Amino acid sequence: MRAVIQRVSCAQVKVENQVVGKIGLGLLVLLGVGRQDTESSAVYLAEKIANLRIFADAGGKMNQKLADVGGEVLAVSQFTLYADCHKGRRPGFAAAAPPEKARDLYQHFIAQLKQHQIPVACGIFQAAMEVELINSGPVTLLLDSEKTF
Repeated sequence: MRAVIQRVSCAQVKVENQVVGKIGLGLLVLLGVGRQDTESSAVYLAEKIANLRIFADAGGKMNQKLADVGGEVLAVSQFTLYADCHKGRRPGFAAAAPPEKARDLYQHFIAQLKQHQIPVACGIFQAAMEVELINSGPVTLLLDSEKTF
């Protein structure tokens, strides 16, 4: 699994001009599921994200996690995180999981975050979505369950 994590002051996702998920302070997580991913990939990323100390403490140092600041997560599935752009000009998506598997692991990831007592809002799987955010910092991190970056 791959995730692009953005620390946000607020974020929301719309489908057909209707807000389907909205958070205040927290993390926007764009989540891609690969063919090789398993439930343990979702467990790993959820634990990592729940415990990342990327919010400022009283001294301004990144030293607090989501729970410490009462933060939320907006989780949005994004299969394009597995795009292969090495050849030609059109990305290939052979490394992305098929929709059924990706849906199951996306939902498992959300359930795992909730087990960490993190409030989670979501996009709609496979929908055309518009994501709006105010990136705080800005802080943007890349995570991969295979630890390739």
